Amino acid sequence: MCVPRTFAHYPDRPMIQIWLNSNLFIMNNSKLALQAVSSSVAAFAYISIVSWVMINGERFFGSAPDDIRRPLLFLTLFVFSAMVTGTLLLGRPIYYFLNGKRQEAVKLVAYTILSMFVLVVLAFVLLATA
Repeated sequence: MCVPRTFAHYPDRPMIQIWLNSNLFIMNNSKLALQAVSSSVAAFAYISIVSWVMINGERFFGSAPDDIRRPLLFLTLFVFSAMVTGTLLLGRPIYYFLNGKRQEAVKLVAYTILSMFVLVVLAFVLLATA
């Protein structure tokens, strides 16, 4: 049960209304964990797809000449990937933080870090046994 600072801060409102309003802004941990796992899986899928395209790029696009286009395309893809993964992993926590749900934002970042760590460990284990 979530209890506000003290009921004395809100002398003109009934206690039940204060309790209900404060509980509407506190998400339950399982919902945050599910959001973190879904964000992590989406980011991991994006990273896997980009890695696969980079490995098979010569087969798809042919041999690239050694000029300015190769590093230009790589750096553009790098910046684009940073934006995509940043949005996938940090978009919702930033949204929560800016809307005053600071505790949920911090928990969501922690759950996201944990779920990404688990995905990376699983990937290493699967690649080591293959």
